[in-house]
Amino acid sequence: MEKLYAKKSLGQNFLVDGNVLSRIVTAAGIDQEEMVLEIGPGKGALTELLAKKARQVLAVELDNRLVEYLGHKFLQTDNVEIIRDDILRTDLPQILSARSAGRWKVVANLPYNISSQVLFKFMENREYFSELLLMLQKEVGERLIAPPGCKQYGILSVFCQLYFDISKQFIVKPGSFRPIPKVDSMILKFCLLPTPRVDVGDPSLFRSLVKSSFGQRRKTLWNCLKGDALGIGDKELELAFRRSGIDPGRRGETLSLDEFAILTKALAGGETVLFGP
Repeated sequence: MEKLYAKKSLGQNFLVDGNVLSRIVTAAGIDQEEMVLEIGPGKGALTELLAKKARQVLAVELDNRLVEYLGHKFLQTDNVEIIRDDILRTDLPQILSARSAGRWKVVANLPYNISSQVLFKFMENREYFSELLLMLQKEVGERLIAPPGCKQYGILSVFCQLYFDISKQFIVKPGSFRPIPKVDSMILKFCLLPTPRVDVGDPSLFRSLVKSSFGQRRKTLWNCLKGDALGIGDKELELAFRRSGIDPGRRGETLSLDEFAILTKALAGGETVLFGP
């Protein structure tokens, strides 16, 4: 078989540091009854270690060259299954429920060019997972754990913190990969909460509100939300701010998860004021 080089177009960087691979498996805390979903297994270095711990490893890989390589590598490994698919197009409920009625753990070195999109997909299908252990670009990881009021805090921070307890595990330096990337990586653990951290009322309105609030970060909430942003008139918006007790002159990055939930309910017609006079 031809030598397998990483494809820049697919955001491939193969993790080759055995110490880091072992630390990832330890952080995942996998037992012999658990099902593991791996995204982008590359040459299978992590897959091999996961297979020694888990009941089954289902690896989703887009690159045809790697699918063929992995098929040969794990031909005699009964608890490893390789699927050739694009994770962004994969029907996760179908492929996961067809193999187990239980919840899965995700362990993945996500391609950095699609990491945000994959995170949103995991959130949309969160009922199928118990935990996610993800390697992300350090900058993305810092955004996910950022508190309100700092420049890293944004849409991903709000949505992920709504559904998960997120903890930083460790940093991975560029030299652990081939080819060597230009940035540090971060390992994060996402533990699914039994219920969302706060009651947001209308989830669809909440999503629209959060996205609009961060749409133009330098603008105030009023300027981000007025007009066609949420499909409501200025009078309704003004009333919602009064109901919520939230100053419309603030910026989206200053609002906590609780405040976004309060404002969502106020926009939907709630009357309780929990913040301010």
